[in-house]
Amino acid sequence: MSEIRGIWLANRPHSQVLASRQNIAEAMDFLQQQGFNLIFPVVWNRGYTLFPSQVMADYGFPIIEPFYESQSRDPLSEIITEAHQRNIEVIPWFEYGFAASHLANGGHILQSQPHWKAIAFNGEVVKHGGLIWMNAFNLEVQQFMLNLILEVVTKYNIEGIQGCDRLPALPVIGGYNQETIKLYQAEFSTPPPRNPHNQQWLQWRANLLTDFLAQVYQQVKAVNPQLIISLSPAVYPFCLNNLLQDTKTWLTRGIVDLIHPQIYRSSFGNYRQEVKQIKRIFPTNSHSKFVPGIAFTANNQELSIHDLLQCVQLNRASGFSGQVFFHYEGLRKNNDAVATALYQLGGYNQIASLPF
Repeated sequence: MSEIRGIWLANRPHSQVLASRQNIAEAMDFLQQQGFNLIFPVVWNRGYTLFPSQVMADYGFPIIEPFYESQSRDPLSEIITEAHQRNIEVIPWFEYGFAASHLANGGHILQSQPHWKAIAFNGEVVKHGGLIWMNAFNLEVQQFMLNLILEVVTKYNIEGIQGCDRLPALPVIGGYNQETIKLYQAEFSTPPPRNPHNQQWLQWRANLLTDFLAQVYQQVKAVNPQLIISLSPAVYPFCLNNLLQDTKTWLTRGIVDLIHPQIYRSSFGNYRQEVKQIKRIFPTNSHSKFVPGIAFTANNQELSIHDLLQCVQLNRASGFSGQVFFHYEGLRKNNDAVATALYQLGGYNQIASLPF
């Protein structure tokens, strides 16, 4: 059978997989034994890369997250080697996207580049999901993100790259920087509305992010047409109305290869509702691009193993190309209970080839 069986690999402290080469090798052994074939390791998080980055150095930022620098390691390189030896493919995950930092001052990036801050309608810096954001419409910020992505695709032997609900994204309250206001005013002869949810203003900003994604898509494919552009937005239309992520247009324009909507629901019933919504909104010929994200714990509630197996069955019945789980540590809880259930009852004991 052909099916994507993916897992996200988080950074410390949420996961210890990347903490040592030995941990990486053990995790890859485990995933291979349990029938997984694709990993999404974090490579951009809290304002740091998890690989030695010349791009970061060029901007005067730390070359790699300090923990890995102190070990003189390149976790991304190690994970690619260990995964490929076990027939597991690797798509690095730019988790933080346009978010600069979890620190209230915006961390070292916004300390060094204060004009990169995203500004909300109240004149404050954009804070959302506990993070301080960069202005995703600023051309310098876009170039910075693009440079990081291109560095990874040119330097490493990987299968693609992934953005999530922060790439390409900006919380809907953002976009009130002077340069963005001027751009809007030039087009509509009026400043943007104070209401960030105004339909025309919302769609106009979403289109700017879609154009940025098109640029990423074209430039990555220019390096290697085989590379996969994988995105994990929130569910539609929530992602458009709250994070300016226009999944529908991305698919129409053909600038994404795989979509992993974060259907993080704590029951099968709620998961099924979201799948119905996808099938209602998106044309049938795009369903094979869907590989939903399933969280082991959603809204502080664990998804039961019984419900989780039903979600997997529903994905197969819906013509989707598989699923990705958030995240690795959940597989190992309670003596690997979830991984065992997927293997014994969820068909993961049958080897799956990747659809691409």
